[in-house]
Amino acid sequence: MWRQKQRKSDRFMKTSGKTRIRLSPEEREKEILKYTAEIVAQEGVFAVSIEKIGKALNISKSTVYSYFPSTTELLQKLFLQEMRSLRAKQNAAIEKAKTIEQLVRGITHAYLNYIDEKGLLISRLQAEPSLISFGGPTDYARQSAINHLAKTISEACDIPMAIAIPATDISFGLPEAAGHCLNRKVTDKQTIEDLTVAMILASIKATKDNSEFNFKSLPEQPVNNKKPTE
Repeated sequence: MWRQKQRKSDRFMKTSGKTRIRLSPEEREKEILKYTAEIVAQEGVFAVSIEKIGKALNISKSTVYSYFPSTTELLQKLFLQEMRSLRAKQNAAIEKAKTIEQLVRGITHAYLNYIDEKGLLISRLQAEPSLISFGGPTDYARQSAINHLAKTISEACDIPMAIAIPATDISFGLPEAAGHCLNRKVTDKQTIEDLTVAMILASIKATKDNSEFNFKSLPEQPVNNKKPTE
């Protein structure tokens, strides 16, 4: 209740020269999160403080607290915001794809671009003890993402869902491994993307081939009702 009153009564105006822009609660929250992301990426998680954010944005500590009662909740909100952003980009790639290759490349491309842009921010957030239970980028909403992707692959490649789900779950970790290679600068981003896409496509093809072979029905054998001769 106090939080709601604080937000409604807040009349913070962002000053730029002589121009003042009144920020809505949604815009203010975004600004706080954006500045927090900058602190984490440039200085690390331990440099984040409510007082520091308030001074930088020219707002009171109580205003920041009205949105985020603690730095822990602030960091958690920032991490979840980044995970939702990544998943939205990957889902957009899924919806846009017309072929299996486009599907796999779109998801991989979105992930690697995200890591290239936000890798340092995410790795530092993941090192924060209060965020360890959240896992990494591939853990966020993992099961629903796997089910959605497996259903698409199952229908496109005629692979039973009983096989498509675990196969997708296993290959789900390949983009993350590719992201680690990108962070270590093993080779250039395009080569990493091409290799990852090739590996995932090969695993899908092998899964389809094995599924067709392993689940191929045997011919019915005639029933022999004759009793063995004594």
